Amino acid sequence: MRSSSPTLTKNSQMHRLKLFLISASLTCLISVTSYAANDIKQTSLDQLVNTTIQPIIEKYDIPGIAVAITVDGKNYFYNYGVASKQTKQPVTNQTLFELGSVSKTFTVTLASYAEIEGKLSFTDSASKHLTALRGSKFDDVTLMNLGTHTSGGLPLQVPDHVADKNQLMAYYKNWQPAHTPGSQRTYSNLSIGMLSMIAARSMNMTFEDAMEKKLFPELGMTHSYIRVPARQMKNYAQGYTNKDAPIRVTPGVLASETYGIKSNSKDLIRFIAANMRLIPLEEKLQRAIIKTHTGYFKVGGMTQDLIWEQFAYPVSLEMLLAGNAINLQATEVDALTPPLAPQQNVLINKTGGTNGFSTYVAFIPAEKIGIVMLANKSYPIDARVAAAYQILKGLEGETEEKTAKETAS
Repeated sequence: MRSSSPTLTKNSQMHRLKLFLISASLTCLISVTSYAANDIKQTSLDQLVNTTIQPIIEKYDIPGIAVAITVDGKNYFYNYGVASKQTKQPVTNQTLFELGSVSKTFTVTLASYAEIEGKLSFTDSASKHLTALRGSKFDDVTLMNLGTHTSGGLPLQVPDHVADKNQLMAYYKNWQPAHTPGSQRTYSNLSIGMLSMIAARSMNMTFEDAMEKKLFPELGMTHSYIRVPARQMKNYAQGYTNKDAPIRVTPGVLASETYGIKSNSKDLIRFIAANMRLIPLEEKLQRAIIKTHTGYFKVGGMTQDLIWEQFAYPVSLEMLLAGNAINLQATEVDALTPPLAPQQNVLINKTGGTNGFSTYVAFIPAEKIGIVMLANKSYPIDARVAAAYQILKGLEGETEEKTAKETAS
């Protein structure tokens, strides 16, 4: 089915923007794919998204939000407010947002791709690939440990005294684990940062080139960057702290590797669709993506995949919120032996954020539905998760109704 995106007339757009300025509320500029008679109802979806997102915008005074939804391979886009309070440029499908830690899902995809191509194995020790660390504690830390935050207690952030890659390697060399690798989950940028270095080196590329010249193009993500080019700066949203101060991410050690991707809703929903096999991809890359859904540890009601966090579906909102609340604390884990093969009846999610941007992505393979939420302001994770949950549950009801009608006919 061919898809189209209804557009607002210039006068209508100006009228909506005036309403935004007058009322100090965010106007919803909606672009959706066309619907066939047996698709989910557009009016129901519009109402579901708007009634869920507008209260968040108002409560947290968020300048702009982009929401993208995929349903059985069809994508729907909802854009609210402005990319910059100064320029009043509206949010569109092309607006670039900082993804924060959602960037980590691309790192493990790259590493999984390298494994499929025979360049590394997640059972390898980290020091096998970083020879400077041979004889250190990383002889006992596997790439799987790095990708599941179970290395033994690496800290969340790069220490302040580490100013470059040489000092970073010295820090790794002298690091002493707080506990046995594989026994506790401690969310860490240094952990996934090391994995990113190893994956890129295995491909004889810098990490930035591995993403921008290999992974993004092969995923069909044409407007995703670590280094936003000059021609795209007009689409780069201005971020805002929770105190409304303008801010964007600043370069730092492991910034590119752990939280540095900028992308738009169109590219990111394509990645979510790829994680559910809903778009055609090269076979090795598709296998690499699905392998990142392998479960290695149980952490309460959550299963830790390679960066992705997985919940048996259906899942209660209470359990989903609890699973997304453990990232800042060391938590004991139970290893899954053998690892849990990728599942269909699960909800898989990841939160992300920088000081000025907030991101949440989630998808349910069995239902073939997924969501992307991007905002240019820092606001609480619970609010993002609860909103996405409400939309996904509503979508589930719509798809069930559609299936019932198709079966009856």
